[in-house]
Amino acid sequence: MTQPTHWLLGGAGSEAALVEGDRVVSYAELLTLVDTERERLGARHLVALEASATVDFVVSYLAALADGHPVLLLAEGDVDRHAHLLKTYRPGIRTGLHPDLALLLSTSGSTGSPKLVRLSRDNVLANARSIADYLDLRDTDVAITSLPLHYCYGLSVLHSHLLVGATVVLTDLSVADACFWDLAEGAGVTGLAGVPHTFALLDAISFGRCVLPRLPSLRYLTQAGGRMAPERVRHYAGLLHERGVDLVVMYGQTEATARMAYLPPELALDHPEAIGVPIPGGTLRIEPLPDTPPGTGELVYAGPNVMMGYADSAADLARGPELIELHTGDLARELDGGFFQVVGRLDRQAKVLGHRVDVDRVEGGLADAGLDVRLLARPDCLWAFVVGARLRGRVRDLVIGATGLRGAAVRVVVLDRLPKTAAGKPDDSLLCEHVRREELLAGPTTTGPVTAAEIRDLYAVVLGRPEAQVGDSFVALGGDSLSYVEVSTRLGARLGDLPRDWPTRSATELAGLRAASDPAPRRRGVPVDTSVALRAVAITLVVVTHADLFQLQGGAHVLLAIAGYNLARFQLALPGRRARVGALLRSARSVAIPAMLFIGALAAVGHEYRWPTALLLNGALGGDTWDPQWQFWFLETLVWSYVALATLLAVPLVGRAQRAAPFVAALVVLALALALRYGWTGVEAGTTERYTTGVVAWCLALGICAAYAQERWQRLLVALLAVVATAGFFGDALREAIVVGGVLLLLWGRPVRLPAWLASTLAVLASASLWIYLTHWQVYPPLEDSGHQLLAILASLVVGVAVSVLVTLASRAIRLIGSR
Repeated sequence: MTQPTHWLLGGAGSEAALVEGDRVVSYAELLTLVDTERERLGARHLVALEASATVDFVVSYLAALADGHPVLLLAEGDVDRHAHLLKTYRPGIRTGLHPDLALLLSTSGSTGSPKLVRLSRDNVLANARSIADYLDLRDTDVAITSLPLHYCYGLSVLHSHLLVGATVVLTDLSVADACFWDLAEGAGVTGLAGVPHTFALLDAISFGRCVLPRLPSLRYLTQAGGRMAPERVRHYAGLLHERGVDLVVMYGQTEATARMAYLPPELALDHPEAIGVPIPGGTLRIEPLPDTPPGTGELVYAGPNVMMGYADSAADLARGPELIELHTGDLARELDGGFFQVVGRLDRQAKVLGHRVDVDRVEGGLADAGLDVRLLARPDCLWAFVVGARLRGRVRDLVIGATGLRGAAVRVVVLDRLPKTAAGKPDDSLLCEHVRREELLAGPTTTGPVTAAEIRDLYAVVLGRPEAQVGDSFVALGGDSLSYVEVSTRLGARLGDLPRDWPTRSATELAGLRAASDPAPRRRGVPVDTSVALRAVAITLVVVTHADLFQLQGGAHVLLAIAGYNLARFQLALPGRRARVGALLRSARSVAIPAMLFIGALAAVGHEYRWPTALLLNGALGGDTWDPQWQFWFLETLVWSYVALATLLAVPLVGRAQRAAPFVAALVVLALALALRYGWTGVEAGTTERYTTGVVAWCLALGICAAYAQERWQRLLVALLAVVATAGFFGDALREAIVVGGVLLLLWGRPVRLPAWLASTLAVLASASLWIYLTHWQVYPPLEDSGHQLLAILASLVVGVAVSVLVTLASRAIRLIGSR
């Protein structure tokens, strides 16, 4: 019987071809598996495969290639998410397929588009041979799947190593996972491929100090998938050279199957900005362009790995090879020594309001300043996306300085994270979609039926999550009490009265609620969540009392109950114990950092605050009599209560109990807090005791109980506990009534309908409550002392709101307010 063969498999029969977990597949076994799968596939037709780092996928893929079945390669999950591709290119079609067509890949810029790259068997084979040549791959080499196999770079690692008879270790572990390196060490990996994001992860795990010494077999690292900062190239080239390991910087595009150029490793230290020389069998040239510096033009590549062409429809699959050269769309220049440097993209040379902007150059300048920013140019605006609200002003100033644009022509948007493709490249398609959503939400409110996409867009913009899907909920996307104010107000304006559990419902479910209730007549006014209205009223009561217009004390203790109420609805609603603990600690940080910086700054310029106050430790280290050091007791209680809850939930048994019976767990926390309070003070608390974290934590616990009280008997029980816990605590019946009333309103929980202007006012005050509390101590005293109590109150609220907007801690209807 004749031994089966395959044009991509060059290994000897007994040598290991693939390793997956404990399974080792030799080349002989792999050929047998492929031959069996070939029989199952039958006559030539279009095959769609989800690429995964498994033996089963590799067998199916190689079997399809062996008999000329064109393969439409998708990322895992794309069969559901990218249904448009399967609708355009129907798997199973047998006609209209060019005989040379072997592989269909999406380009990194065609997410959400039916546009594909058509590759032939000759393209794949030529590129695999070239890569094996310049990397000097051997049958003793061992590669590992550090990149996804649907990505042309990751796929080229598989092709080139199988071609020379090397071994490929299959894993979907990330390089940030310690188990990845255990696997690499045990397998004796000789080569590792990475995109710039991969190297950022290597930095995070201290690759040179903690990982590299464990890999004595390592011969080389390759880098492609986008420009890596020259400083990082030089750093890794030097680090690896010390251990006899090569860094090979490469350049390529899906349209060239994978690779077009490489930088010989001996040049990396001296020329880290270069892409190097053409791969074996290929050529590069510079095509001059108007309006570009001398010696600079479009980089054009020629070689046997240039694609057949693009496909935009199924009819294009019948077309043959159409290209001799590939116009890369990259601006480049040839350096002394015959190697090339890419300096930008043609499609990133933009005009904004008549100003020519080299987007890549501006991004590079921001990167040199230590800022990770992604820019998108529009005819009327340059959009800058960044992670971290504190960087907004700096990014804006640097972009203005680099471009000469002014005012609304530069818009800085703060995201939760910069989106990347599965290959680790910037996902500009998601950013473009985010811009569309921002512009849509900036326009007039629509009056038609509410769609899931509209709700999804609101989540994406307000929460800074451009990857949001219609199946996501507010809680799942990381919504918190600050963003809740804006989202609930805007949703209420479109959906009417919101159910109590709306934060945990998906956008699709919420749109369905409105569709089901459309026949009912709409009532006047905007529904405002009770907790939002109560938060605004409570912070106003705090200011009114301190300005001595009226003595309506108890607002801060109501705010504690609201904080607990929101914790239960957002942070504690996240799936997974680690996620809940992390969310609690982030909440503590979101209060602690601005408070410490603000109080510390005041202390530095001569105010009477001491360091325990700035560190939110006055309750533990301060005196027993009221003085200005106690002014921030409310923030101390919030921060340390969050930390205490996070510590409790970090215990696995406690975390599981809280998830299994949240109301019971909340009652236990309340019981512990009350036991601490009664043991500390008895029924009535002293002058400063009523502001001490351990004594007032029961207010926050009571709010958690109110959020979890869903049944009528549960609400009655919490109401009774609120009365019992509050009675006698202050020795002031009115103050105690205000606190009990606040908890009862939380238990009632129904939205209150208000005129639009009043709803907006309350939403702004609620969003700015942290900064109103922080700043009002500095605003009202001089005005109160001069007898202007009303002005003192108004000024305190206005200043708090203004500061909140300036430091971007309050949520915004649109994230552009601070950048215009």
